[in-house]
Amino acid sequence: MTKHASDVSVSPPRRRSKYTLAPLVLIAANVVLFALFFVWPAVIGLVYSFTNYTGVGAFQFIGLDNYHNLFGDSTFYDALSRTLLYAVLFVPLNFALSLLAANLVVSKHAKGASVARVIFFIPWLLSPIVVGVLWRWLFGENFGLVNYVIEKLGGSAVPWQSNADLSLIVVVMAASWAWTGFSMLLFIAAIKNVPVSYYEAASLDGAGPWRQFISITLPSIAPTSFIVILLNTINAMKEYPVFVALNNGGPGTSNNLLVQYIYETGFKRGQIGYASAASFVLMLILMAVAIIQLIVNRRVENR
Repeated sequence: MTKHASDVSVSPPRRRSKYTLAPLVLIAANVVLFALFFVWPAVIGLVYSFTNYTGVGAFQFIGLDNYHNLFGDSTFYDALSRTLLYAVLFVPLNFALSLLAANLVVSKHAKGASVARVIFFIPWLLSPIVVGVLWRWLFGENFGLVNYVIEKLGGSAVPWQSNADLSLIVVVMAASWAWTGFSMLLFIAAIKNVPVSYYEAASLDGAGPWRQFISITLPSIAPTSFIVILLNTINAMKEYPVFVALNNGGPGTSNNLLVQYIYETGFKRGQIGYASAASFVLMLILMAVAIIQLIVNRRVENR
């Protein structure tokens, strides 16, 4: 049985879109930038962590000596424990403040929500150095506005800078204030995506605002909450400029975080290899935190 030529459908030649190469070009640019500014420095840092490199001249490979010395360094453990404490204080406070601000802004009873949104977001636009200087003016022991008000009211000046714990709390408040705007925007977008019908049905069942928040809002924005917690945790573990601008990790070295320890070890003491080993330990900690949070988030989503 023969097939007539007229019965054979002939597909028209496919025309190459003029935008076919655009995605490839954009992806290639990102790959090049990622390799240039992340992969290559990471590889160099990993190599340095096995050497006695001082930043000048040649270096020698010393195996795992840097890591062995690091795990016996009490200063490293002090910086690590202070970093973890800072993260434990900062992440919940920032989460609560940003979620509260987002709920206030999106509330149907709120007035001036657009202005409030801008006011909450402005601190996030400031440089961390500026944030630190502003809060140092507020909580300086001899010249701070807060102590001035306390003394005018008949109280005694509070040692905001000379007490290690108070000094850390001031930094936690400053960083939370600065990051609230960014987290608030994420929460606003998530809350606005919650179907209004859920709240209407809950109202018909007699659920009040608090019950609706617990039973509807929080479960609906769980993925965004996970992202906020993850970003804030990573940011807290890498915090440096706010500390330096506000109290320089003081009093003394009591509030030196891990990044400040790495900076001073590498650039002030000229122990680039040793500081590189500390940097990789920090990276492993951050990777562990991210993996744990991903696993927890996946289990929550699969319930």
